[in-house]
Amino acid sequence: MSNKWTQNDIPDLTSKVVVITGANSGLGLESTKALAAEGATVVMACRNLNKAEMAADATRKAIPNAQLAVMALDMANLASVHTFAADFTATYDRLDILMNNAGVMATPQMTTQDGFELQLGTNHLGHYALTGLLIDTLLATPNSRIVNVSSGAADGAKIRFDDLMFSDEYSRFEAYGQSKLANLLFTVELQKRLAENKAPTLAVAAHPGVTSSNLVSSMRMPVPGITTLAKLLTRLMFPDTATGALSQVRAAVDSSVKGGEYYGPDKGMRGWPVQVAMPDAVNAADAARLWEISADLTGVHFL
Repeated sequence: MSNKWTQNDIPDLTSKVVVITGANSGLGLESTKALAAEGATVVMACRNLNKAEMAADATRKAIPNAQLAVMALDMANLASVHTFAADFTATYDRLDILMNNAGVMATPQMTTQDGFELQLGTNHLGHYALTGLLIDTLLATPNSRIVNVSSGAADGAKIRFDDLMFSDEYSRFEAYGQSKLANLLFTVELQKRLAENKAPTLAVAAHPGVTSSNLVSSMRMPVPGITTLAKLLTRLMFPDTATGALSQVRAAVDSSVKGGEYYGPDKGMRGWPVQVAMPDAVNAADAARLWEISADLTGVHFL
């Protein structure tokens, strides 16, 4: 008997409503397929509606009974986050799974519409705000879950509380690591607050290891030729995106999952999804401090 957790272990999700950010490609699309195949209604929350509609059409062809909806959401724009949340809550009266998946990686120095460093703004602050704006619907849905998708890059990262936006000296990889550590700190503090409120909603984190996803494929390295080499090595050495997505899917649906846990590949950067240890940099004091800063920066206060 295999102890590998696979698509076959996903329970029946009929009547469940799921929101997946960045669902038109990569890990988000594979998660969409996996959950839709088991009966969930998946709201594909995406910045590029044309790409999202194409991905939804392709998914419906592969999974004829897939229940999919495409809605506009730009994680780098708080106005878009507010609009999405308002539109979603006007349409749906339940939310079983919020999968905070969308992300950017190792980008040149840029800012969001609201002036935040792009990676922190997109990967953390946008999802913090989205979660806060959807929290009432989540709390009203029995046994709902929030899954924050982090990365192995969180291990060894640090939060630059004295310069969160990297205004002094920008490093694309340090900024990415900070944003992914922020995902874990957000999970820890969110679960703490949910538990204090005796809410049955769980906050869980996951990371895919390294996969041949669009996130890696879209990286632009400063040295010519390195990008092509990185893509080739990734395809040769690491699993496909569907396997990488199983960590966040397991975090979303496995009945044995507990709040505050972290799921990732069993061999570190590849393998089958298991519970893994949080990095040493994840501590309660930093989690609480980042929460308050996030609330002030976004203007979204909850729990």
